[in-house]
Order: sequence, then C-alpha cells, then structure tokens
Amino acid sequence: MLSWIEALAAEPLYLAAVLLGAGLVVLGWVLGFRRARGPTRSRMVLITVVVVVLAGAFYFTRVQPLLGMVNLGLDLQGGIHVVMEAVDTPDRPVTEEGVRKAVDVVRDRVDRMGVAEPVIQRQGARRIIIELPGIKDPDQAIALIGRTAVLTFKDPEGNTVVTGDDLQSADWQIGPGGENVVALKFKPDGARRFAEATTKFVKQQIAIYLDEELVQAPIVEEPIPTGEAIIRGYETREEAQRVAAILTSGALPVKLEIIENRTVSATLGSDSIARSKVAAAVAVGLILLFLIVHYRVPGLVAAFALGIYAFLFMGALVTLNATLTLPGIAGVLLGMGMAVDANIIIFERVREELRTGRTARSAIDTGFAHSLRTIVDSNVTTIIAAVVLYYFGTGPIRGFAVTLFIGVVATIITGVFITRYLLRLLMDSAFFGNVRALWGIRG
Repeated sequence: MLSWIEALAAEPLYLAAVLLGAGLVVLGWVLGFRRARGPTRSRMVLITVVVVVLAGAFYFTRVQPLLGMVNLGLDLQGGIHVVMEAVDTPDRPVTEEGVRKAVDVVRDRVDRMGVAEPVIQRQGARRIIIELPGIKDPDQAIALIGRTAVLTFKDPEGNTVVTGDDLQSADWQIGPGGENVVALKFKPDGARRFAEATTKFVKQQIAIYLDEELVQAPIVEEPIPTGEAIIRGYETREEAQRVAAILTSGALPVKLEIIENRTVSATLGSDSIARSKVAAAVAVGLILLFLIVHYRVPGLVAAFALGIYAFLFMGALVTLNATLTLPGIAGVLLGMGMAVDANIIIFERVREELRTGRTARSAIDTGFAHSLRTIVDSNVTTIIAAVVLYYFGTGPIRGFAVTLFIGVVATIITGVFITRYLLRLLMDSAFFGNVRALWGIRG
C-alpha cells in the first residue's frame, strides 16, 4: 500500500477529518443530484461515473494491483518442463492402458503439490509432458512425480502380506515421540491379512519396502486388528508428506524415465513481462492517439471505455483463476484491438446518421442499433474460434484461447453498452454546443 495512505491511517485525527470531508461532499452531491434536472443532472452523473472509474483504477493499479493476483504461466514466472517416457520392464511391459493410468497418477500427485495450472499431457504413444509453473525445488518435484511408489509389507518368511493396492489412505502425522510419520490405513481385505500376519508373527519383524528399498523393519509388539500402521524415519514434515502423497495416488503402472528436464528461469519470465508491457504501452498509445485525433471527443470516450475494458478483463482472469501466459498477453492485445474496432464501426455509423440531419441522441441510438448486429456477428465467429482452440489446444494455446474469449465478451460489454451510455450522458449534458464539430464532421 502507498506510504501516504499508511501515514494517513496512522493519524486518527487526520483520517477522521478526511472521512468527514468526503462524507459531506458525497451528501451534498446526492442532495444536489436529487434536485437537478435536464443537462445538470446528466453532468452530475457523468462526473460521478468518471470519478468512480478513476478511483477504481487507482485502487486496482496502486493499492491492490489486479496483475499481482493473476496466475502466471510457466513462460512468465518460471518453473520446470519435464518429458518422461514409459519403458518396458520384465514385470511391467508398456501398454496403452498403463500409459493412460500413469498420466492419471502423475496428475493426482501434481494436484497434491498444490501447483497452480500445471500442464500434464501425452506426447505420442509413450511420452508424458509435465510443466509446473512456480516450482521452487525442481529435484523434489521430479522425485515426487516419477517415483514408482510400490509399497510392500513382508513377513519373516519372505511372503508379501499387503501391498500399496490394499491401502485406503496414507497421511502425514506427528508420532508419539514427536517424529514425522506416515499413517497407513488398509482396506478391509488388506486389514484382515495384516491382522493375521501381526497375530502370527508377534515379537518378530515385518519389513516395509518402498520401491524394493527397505524403509524399516519394526518388531510386532502385539496383534494389530484395526488394519493401521505407521512408517517412521522421516527427518522433515515435507519428506513425510511427499511419501504420503505418492502412496495415496498409487503406484505407477509403468516405469517412467526422464528424457528431458529443463528449468525455465523466472528471469526469462520477467523479461517477457517487461517487453510485453512496452509493447502494450506502445500499442495502446497509438490506438488512443488515433481515436482522439480522428474522432475527437467520442474518441476520448472510447479511450475511457477501453480503460474499463482492461479492468473487466483482468478482473475476469482473477475471478476465473485463469493463468496468463505469453500467448495470453497476445490475446489481451488482440482483444483491445477488437474493442477499438467495434468503436470505429459504431462511430462511423453515427457520423453517417449525423450527416443525414438527425439529432445527436437519435444518431447515437440509430448508429448503435445498426452496428450491433455486425459487431455481434464478428465476435461470435471469434468466440467459436476461441472455443475450438481451447478444446483441441494444449498449454499456451489454451491460455491464448481463454484470453481471447474473455476479450470478446469484454469488447461487447464496453464497446456496445458502456460507450453508448457514456455518449448519451455526454450529449444530454450539453457540454458541447456544436455536435457536428464534436464528432469531427466538417461543413
């Protein structure tokens, strides 16, 4: 938050004075609005809209920036890009069903990591592409994703008592001695076999193996009829949680080998964002310059509506918890261009109506009405394209499709409804006497 706001909040007397003054201004404005009629009332509404929008713009850019609340993709905030390939083993040959289940297991493990908007998809018959934005420790992430996680309990005779397939749940807990443990609970059939084994081998060891590696071999003190057990020996909570996550997601049905492991630097993302900001500033600046020079005051209104468009767009990304990628930024700029294009279609139509001798209010209503169908038709085709891209695309292509779809909706809202409302207020306020000059019509 801004330092002057913090300073103001630290002085109760000054803050009370500011709030009282603001309250009196609002009260006077409301009373004046109730008594106002005609152009005066329209001017007050117009000024109120402008002040509210500017206040919102200040809040969502300086106090609580919307951009800081948007999820960023791998190309913007960094992370890891991993390609894994299923390989044949003597006991687990690669099959189509095995690869499909492996994708599900990997996705479940990634979801338990809490990664925002990961990309997990197949490539060809045996490969799986995994992209995890914002990962701080890539080695731990890869260990969690690619571990086979075959759990077995073996009795002193070497027989397997229960396996990971018999698990009902696996959770991290704090053990009696304050150590980190993984608490296991078996399904009914597994619990029965576990109870029989612990009854038979009291005062003997039952070994616990994870991926054929001995984890521990505790001595059975007494029969365990509840089908519950714990695995000790974890130094940190994170390690125990990681093992619990892979056990809960189940063992991989096929062996996966890493054939590509690439870390995407956050510096690259920052550079991309910086370049995108420059490109956006240049593009928006040229657009606004064209609107104001060519259409004069209505162009200024369109520029104001374009600012509203930007906040609607970012607000939609935050609300939908969507992820912004570099292609998504291209979708943002494309959406802005479409919003301006809609305004140009409308303004040219209004100019034509004004040239026929219509009044300003009539020309605006007729121009918007005649332009609406053209704008809706063009935007519907773009929506169809965005839906197709999202359905058949993956990763950044989907990000572009999402931003394109949101941009089209925001274009219709701002270009058709908000701009029309603002222009009506402007005409009714009678700020300008020569309406033809206002629209840049000569003669």
